[in-house]
Amino acid sequence: MPVWLGDAGGPEQLAPENIAIALSTSLYFAEHEKTARHMLRRMSPTIDLPSLEIHRMDKDTDEQDVQRYMSLLRTRDGVMLSEAGMPAIADPGARLVAAAHRAGLRVVPLSGPSSLLLALAASGLNGQHFTFHGYLPVKPDERKQAIKRLEHEAQRTGAAQLFIETPYRNDAMLAELLRTCQDRTLLCIAMDLMQPTAFVRTRTAHEWRQMHTELGKHPAVFILGARP
Repeated sequence: MPVWLGDAGGPEQLAPENIAIALSTSLYFAEHEKTARHMLRRMSPTIDLPSLEIHRMDKDTDEQDVQRYMSLLRTRDGVMLSEAGMPAIADPGARLVAAAHRAGLRVVPLSGPSSLLLALAASGLNGQHFTFHGYLPVKPDERKQAIKRLEHEAQRTGAAQLFIETPYRNDAMLAELLRTCQDRTLLCIAMDLMQPTAFVRTRTAHEWRQMHTELGKHPAVFILGARP
């Protein structure tokens, strides 16, 4: 069940089906219980939060817990929530979905925001062929080499190359992109999607250098592309 990408917005930004399911479900899986309860309260003020059963599903969840969750899901419907946007996409919840398939359980994706697809749709870059790379390396030399590989792939195939960064490293990432990329390489930066402060720009690396942009600590998607 997708949730908001930021603090702004209400039930009008989510599918009515999602709200209805939230009102009728008591079993949830999420990275953080506090965030999950906050998201559910945003969906409806009438949800009975004390009655909910919320289990932790994060990168440290072990296989024993996953199997315990499967035993619950064999007898009850459950909902997975992410910290933001679409669960199981750049999100540890994918392990639970994989386990559900192995157990022969029905998996139902619900409509809602995905920062990656929203960014790609707004970028003007290749929506027919694209690859998501998650987080690039943190070490400067490794990050530079990763950027070069993505740029080469974009130029070779025309496919859009998507990746994300921890918000406090956004400006370091942008600086490295502008040091590394060729002038003609296209770079889209999509930040704070679905928020009043939303920012989506696609420019060449040369044009970005002239703009002297500071991104700050905002959730962002970066996309490298090439002109057709």
